[in-house]
Amino acid sequence: MSPLLEVSGLRKSYPVKRDFLGRVRERSVVTNDVSFTLERGETLGIVGESGAGKSTIGRQVLRLIEPDSGTIRFDGHDVRKFKGKDLLSFRRRAQMIFQDPFSSLDPHMTIRNAVGEPLSIHFGIAGAERDRRVVEILQRVGMREDQLDKYPREFSGGQLQRIAIARALTLDPDFIVCDEPVAALDVSIQAQVLNLLLDLQAERGLAYIFISHDLSLVRYLAHHVIVMYRGEVVEAGTAEELFENPQHSYTKMLVSAVPDPRNRRRRVSVPTGGS
Repeated sequence: MSPLLEVSGLRKSYPVKRDFLGRVRERSVVTNDVSFTLERGETLGIVGESGAGKSTIGRQVLRLIEPDSGTIRFDGHDVRKFKGKDLLSFRRRAQMIFQDPFSSLDPHMTIRNAVGEPLSIHFGIAGAERDRRVVEILQRVGMREDQLDKYPREFSGGQLQRIAIARALTLDPDFIVCDEPVAALDVSIQAQVLNLLLDLQAERGLAYIFISHDLSLVRYLAHHVIVMYRGEVVEAGTAEELFENPQHSYTKMLVSAVPDPRNRRRRVSVPTGGS
């Protein structure tokens, strides 16, 4: 069986300098020749410092922004060729959880409507049936039925992220991009959300791309990892291989910064390029 997601040669750049006629004279490359695969029911971790291009990859994969070049195949089909009904079907099967749950939810919309809206848009489900499904999924992520008619401002960060996860799950997707989903949460709440993601993956066979600058989280969740440095993949492998025997100097630097439970840390120099 082929991988659920196959990405090859993904490149994205933005114009940074134009001439007086508006013609682009210089571009900033955000991702360059990025390739990876994601199997069904597994998690691919994407790590790197801020500005490495991690979030841009997630947005390109979901067609939230268009790549300059490269191929994205989902379940054997070319995502970049999707239009109309095919694109709508893809958006049902591929969802995203953002770093800031408050900004991803409409502050003027109750939780009942925020979580139920995808059901109305994609399936035309309304009324009592929609409410039944909303209650079911909210309860699964640890929320209560009596919270349905509250607004995002009435919830904590951890609760909002659970609501965001519920919204992503409403359409029963196969694949979710998790873009720094716990970075803004306290450590104890992080653990709750991460365990919820693992439970949901086991129950539903979900595949995740988990984007983070925190290698300890990626080590906990991911089956495979790619390391981004200045828009390029500098190392890729299983989580076990990468953490136990990193090859690239940048990966070694990242791994050395992860606290060791035995209180031993090996220091390495910051890379200047190359491997």
